[in-house]
Amino acid sequence: MDSTKVTLTVRGTTALGEVIAVVGGCETLGSWCHQKAVTLQPAEEDGTLWRTTVQVPRGGETKYRYFKGFILESKNAGGPCQVIVNRWETHQLPRSLSPSEPELVIDDGHFGVHNGIECVDSGWLTCQTEIRLRLHNSVKPPVSITKKKFKNSRFRLKLMLEGIEEEEEESPSSWHKMTTTLEISMISDNGYKSRHSQPERGCALEPSQWTEYSIHTMDPDNLELTFEFSEEDLSEPVLQGDVHPGHVGTACLLSSSFRESGKDQGVVTLPIMSQNARQTIGKVRVDYLVTRPIQGIQCDMSQSFTKYWKKRSALHVGHRGAGSTHALKHHKIRENTIASFLSAANHGAAYVEFDVHLSKDLVPIVYHDLTCCISSKKKNDKNSMVLFEVPVKDLTFDQLQLLKVAHTTAMEVNDHKDLQDEEEYIDEHQPFPSLSQIFQAVPDHVGFNIELKWICQFKDGSWDAKLSTYFNMNQFLDIILTCVLQNAGKRRIIFSCFDPDVCTMVRQKQNKYPILFLSQGVTDLYPELMDIRCQSTKIAMSFAQSENILGISAHTDELLRNMEFIREAQSKGLVVFCWGDYNNDHENRMKLREHGIDGLIYDRICDNEVEQTNIFNVEEQGGTLKEVIQTCACSTYSIPCSSFPCAGKAQEVNGESDSGLSSS
Repeated sequence: MDSTKVTLTVRGTTALGEVIAVVGGCETLGSWCHQKAVTLQPAEEDGTLWRTTVQVPRGGETKYRYFKGFILESKNAGGPCQVIVNRWETHQLPRSLSPSEPELVIDDGHFGVHNGIECVDSGWLTCQTEIRLRLHNSVKPPVSITKKKFKNSRFRLKLMLEGIEEEEEESPSSWHKMTTTLEISMISDNGYKSRHSQPERGCALEPSQWTEYSIHTMDPDNLELTFEFSEEDLSEPVLQGDVHPGHVGTACLLSSSFRESGKDQGVVTLPIMSQNARQTIGKVRVDYLVTRPIQGIQCDMSQSFTKYWKKRSALHVGHRGAGSTHALKHHKIRENTIASFLSAANHGAAYVEFDVHLSKDLVPIVYHDLTCCISSKKKNDKNSMVLFEVPVKDLTFDQLQLLKVAHTTAMEVNDHKDLQDEEEYIDEHQPFPSLSQIFQAVPDHVGFNIELKWICQFKDGSWDAKLSTYFNMNQFLDIILTCVLQNAGKRRIIFSCFDPDVCTMVRQKQNKYPILFLSQGVTDLYPELMDIRCQSTKIAMSFAQSENILGISAHTDELLRNMEFIREAQSKGLVVFCWGDYNNDHENRMKLREHGIDGLIYDRICDNEVEQTNIFNVEEQGGTLKEVIQTCACSTYSIPCSSFPCAGKAQEVNGESDSGLSSS
């Protein structure tokens, strides 16, 4: 095939050691693989103009993007280089060229700006590790002072970062030092301040604030992390830039302790040593989270939806498919089964929502609860049964397929009738389908809202389903994300989770799919959660902004009392879904739609007797909502006939449709 010699030029500023590179859809541009990207060279002394020349296939279209990052050559001759992507262009329609001549020169203007639109996102963890250290009042104040001298003092903290020197001159290398970064974030009900350098004098702690230090490093087991404590006058307001008072003490943590503990998340308590280093003046409680790059699969740079959202009317999302069977006792189709998802799909659901966790042998499975009930005959009474509650994580995938299960609510009344009926032994009606089976069975025009199931701790110290231990979070997410990345194809995917750390990890581990932070907000319907980031819709917004995720999935109970939250979140660039039993009421759905909600998750999506067309199918086929509705039975819609005239029972039609068809 003939090729064209293409010279690409782009303008952009870079940090010390950072370069601009280009990656694209042809082999010479790396086939969208960041490790095979082409590095541009600075063409001017000030380093703002970058240029490269590359051979590109002639006669067709080649798409490409630029990114900024570090290119680390392999220590082994011929080995792959390591690439850290700091910032990259994420336009839905990337740059493109269609050369027809032997040579072509292209001036692409400024990095991140294409067709007059700036669209740049932060990178993901490719080869580096992220360590987060957090100080917060979720359980109790993080700093406890024992010396009377400092009992009434207020402190500033500053985290100092050093690499531990080793005998080898090149370890840690200058590259490791250059690519190690330290940033601080603070979130509260009132807002957030994210990803910035620490003030020279450190930061003061506030009871309602979540303070988090984020470290990216290539050398995660070889860091010395030191908290510097300084005292300030209580009569002064808490300001981040006032006069630095005297140094009081330090608390030191070695990053190697995380690996040695075998845990990627937890809490460590460190002594605060006085200036003379022989006395302790107190202790500091540090919450930590270690996020490692996804194992076994690489993300490409062809497309990203992590922050992309096309505004429509509210999308209709089938809760657990066709709805919760236990919320709707008359429901004929078991929740979270292939049959349930297909039923929702046939009734116009834009997305189906379901929970995913792992079996004992690490197979991603679809099931709502962390536990299930199994029955056993009593030893001395063969006609009598007893129910046992068993954690799903303690059963293998094959064992789950053999079980005759009941919902955990059956335990409360010893209700054996809740056990699966014998006539339901049809594959599509079976509980515990694997995630890969769902991908294969459900049409790909139906999006998946995948809730990543994780244990929650309540304010009183108890745990959801009485499970205080669970999987390693990195391993748990790597397995599920790999399954999704390998099977999703063109299907729309949205992740969600009630655990903010899971949301953080999903954002850092992959560059393709968005995530919503699930929040129960302020409510009397559920016990309050321990984590302060989970305690209100307001702080959920701050968290979502701080982590630069797509948005939130809020509890309708709180939204109905504070409808302004929807517009407030959207004004901050967040997408807003909502969930909860109140969504099953038609009038509530109408109110939420009127206030601009982006997505409605509810049970009764199959109330319409006539099968409808998925909104995404309508868009892809170039049709209109009006055209589709005119072919359907009017009685199944609540759309004013003045807007959509039809030959059916026009006089019975009023209000607004709850069908996914209206989400255009």
